[in-house]
Order: sequence, then structure tokens, then C-alpha cells
Amino acid sequence: MKSTCNCSTKQDADLSDIALATSGRQAPKAERVTPITVVVADDHPVTREGLTAILNSEEDIQVVAEAANGEEACKVCDQLLPDVLMLDFRMPKKDGLQVVTELMARCALKPRIIVMTSFESEQNIRHALRAGAKAFLVKGAHPQQIREAIRRVARGESFIPPEIGFKLAESMSHPELSNRETEVLQYLAGGRSNKEIGRILYIGEGTVKHHVKSILSKLDAMGRTEAAAIAARRGLICELT
Repeated sequence: MKSTCNCSTKQDADLSDIALATSGRQAPKAERVTPITVVVADDHPVTREGLTAILNSEEDIQVVAEAANGEEACKVCDQLLPDVLMLDFRMPKKDGLQVVTELMARCALKPRIIVMTSFESEQNIRHALRAGAKAFLVKGAHPQQIREAIRRVARGESFIPPEIGFKLAESMSHPELSNRETEVLQYLAGGRSNKEIGRILYIGEGTVKHHVKSILSKLDAMGRTEAAAIAARRGLICELT
């Protein structure tokens, strides 16, 4: 035997709607969510447009401005006070690390910063996070991962995807190279002799030898060739052209 239609329930709902209409009152609407405001800073227009499209497709996220260099990023953040800054690590005028350091040093409301880069350098990761960035993403990340990072960082959480976390863990297991050692390593990997490196960096050949010895020790390398290979694998040096 079929169950009877719940007509009384439908009639009650219809009567309720009519009562609201005749009384001049409206049924309560769902409360609108205040969107997370975002500034996208990248010197490549296509990248900015792509990120803006990905983020603006969500109701709870709104890109309020774009910046093409580090100086613009700082100015826009001062003016608009966004919840989140999506920041390219390598930009003209001021690089990502300078922007993070400058914004974190100010007393005004600080944006929560997500650093994005195409260079998976462990040095970049350590420096950006140490300066105050809340998340680190590699360019080419899946749109859903980018949206998740925005939401979590806006809540005050950190976001480190597994591939970045692995590099960070590997980095923390090794002694960190100094800025000067990194410079020497770059030229060493390019096949420069100690004498040539000294002349380029305006330091003595003996000082270069001291840095090379320290580099080999920190990288646990047997020689210059192995040091260059390890440095390239770990992203400690820029790609040679």
C-alpha cells in the first residue's frame, strides 16, 4: 500500500509564505560571508591574470588589487590592508624577501603572506619563512591547492605542501651556507678558479680557499664537481646560462 502524500505539510509551508508576504516581512536570507581579500604580486601579467581568475572563482575569496613589482606590492598592502598577499619571490625593484621583511617590520596590520616561486631553492624557503611568510607554493601548483593555502593562511595557519616540506626538512638537516659561501659556490659551479673567484668578489685567493673548504664540509662533498652537483640538486645556486 502506497503512503499518502504529506499534503498538510506542504499546505502549512504555503500558508507560512503567504502570511509573510501579507505582513510585509520577508523570509530570512542566508548570511553572506565576508570574502578573504587578496593582493596578487607578480611581474608576469599572465601569471597575475591566472591567479586572479582562480581566486575570484570562489565566493569567499576576492582579489582586490594586483602588483607588478615589489614596490607596488608594499604600497598596495599599505593602502588596502589585504588579508593575504600572494607574492612572487623574484620581482623587480624589490624581491620577495625584501617585501616580506619590510611588511613584517611595520607596526601596522601585517598581511599574511604566501610566497610563490618557480625556484624550489631550500635557501629561498628558509629565508622566506624566517622573514615571516606563512606559506610557500611552487608556481604550477594545482588551483585547489592555491585556494586551500589562501583559506588556511587567512585563518592564521601555515601551509607547506609535501614537496616543499620535504625540501625544508632536508635543508634543516644540513648546515646552512653563508651568503658569501653561496656566492663562491655559484662561481665554483661555473668552473671558475679560486683566483678568478677572488678577483670577481674582491677577496684574497686564500679567503676563497677557506670558503671552498667550508662549502665542501657543509655539503659533505669530496670535491668541487660533487659540490656543484649537490648544490644544483638542492637548488642552492641559480641555473647557469
